[in-house]
Amino acid sequence: MNSQNVEAGPYSADTHHQVDAHVLRQVRRSASATRTITRTMPTMDQQADAVVIGAGVIGSSITLELARRGLNVLCLDKLPAAGYGSTSSSSAVVRFTYSTESSVAMSWEGLHYWRDWANHVSVGPGSGIDHDALVEYSTVPMVMFHHSDEPEPPYLEHFKRLGIPHEVVSPGALPSWLESVDTRRFGPAARLDDADDPFWGEPDDSFDIAIVCADAGFVSDPQLAAQNLATAAMAAGASFAFKTKVVEINSDSSSNRITGLVVEDESGERRRIQTPVVVNAAGPHSSGVNAMAGAVEDMARTSRALRREVYIGPAPEGYDDQGAFMCGDLDIGVYYRPEKGDNILVSSTEPECDELEWVDPDDYDTVLSEDEFQLNMLRASRRFPNLAIPHSKRGLVSLYDASDDWTPIYDRSMIDGFYMACGSSGNQFKNAAIAGHIMAELITAVEGGHDHDAEALVITGRYTGMQIDMSTFSRLRPVDPDGANTVLG
Repeated sequence: MNSQNVEAGPYSADTHHQVDAHVLRQVRRSASATRTITRTMPTMDQQADAVVIGAGVIGSSITLELARRGLNVLCLDKLPAAGYGSTSSSSAVVRFTYSTESSVAMSWEGLHYWRDWANHVSVGPGSGIDHDALVEYSTVPMVMFHHSDEPEPPYLEHFKRLGIPHEVVSPGALPSWLESVDTRRFGPAARLDDADDPFWGEPDDSFDIAIVCADAGFVSDPQLAAQNLATAAMAAGASFAFKTKVVEINSDSSSNRITGLVVEDESGERRRIQTPVVVNAAGPHSSGVNAMAGAVEDMARTSRALRREVYIGPAPEGYDDQGAFMCGDLDIGVYYRPEKGDNILVSSTEPECDELEWVDPDDYDTVLSEDEFQLNMLRASRRFPNLAIPHSKRGLVSLYDASDDWTPIYDRSMIDGFYMACGSSGNQFKNAAIAGHIMAELITAVEGGHDHDAEALVITGRYTGMQIDMSTFSRLRPVDPDGANTVLG
């Protein structure tokens, strides 16, 4: 696919209105055409220039960006509040270690939104947000262990090309805060009952390199981040309807155009919403929404709901303000980061020996598994010999909206006016703000007449000026044999 550049500077309401006046006219012209097409339908209860399905961190971000472009936007969610679903269970890690260059560029651009969060959500009079209600970004180094006899990880080449700050720590020079960590090579990851590859096998080699990104970190409260974005969106003129589920998505077959949708509130009352643009940001329910819209026939990449568990335990000695770090530890099969209250957060990186649990997002087991808790905490204990394994399991169960190649789908669909921000769970929380921006730029361009399938947009980051090639996130992208095969992307 070819690419077209789209540039944007730091947020300015005046700038966005000037830049997007053309597309606003196009969207409203489409809405007028839709009214002609659907004139025999029952009177609509509501009209909107765009409807976003899902008020998680990404759906709320898209709503904010579209509202700032002057559109009349409605965001719908079946749950009671913004960020109430899978967003609230996110590990909220901000890192840059991705297998594709555009994903690295996007995550580095995304960091700058978190650093400039107060400005991004426009804290101040009339915004509905004050500084006490903002999420905090905690800077914690991201470490990836490596051995000199292994192929260089793909993200390292992207770091070099893009100028992402990092340090490759050579043998014998590991930072003092890694002294309490066992840097031997335990992999490949195994299960406790694996007779062919014993879990407790003694390694005969050690990692001799650590790749350190000092700018990485995590966000203090993922649900609050979504609420910050939703509040900012409302200040920009958007509307939200909670405890409201989508039961129909309507389109006109003769024009191949979205015409609206039908929603049902908690009392069971239904109403129609007329709109020429629908954005699917429904998280673990996104595959069902795509099917409801009839937008799946040409999709080479898809997503579905994956049940996930995240565990909490007491931090090992030395894993504190001075010695804490984050790691996507593919060698032992878990990632970990510090957690509030002198704890450590641990979860699986989906090693080959673990079976993925695909579920119905409306019917799945919400109880932590004792066996999986013990397994993954024991995996972490291999890296941290002084990690105490709690007698009682602690953590949470949630869902990922996981794509089949762990790369999100940020794209239009085969139906005009229907857009997708899907497959984003697990590794896209960090990109929520920039995801809102690129989706708004995509919608702006396509509704203005651009053929994104023939010539994929290349969007210039507001903060870094880096190029984000949207073909990376296309629903039509082919299988990449060198691409992501774990949640680390």
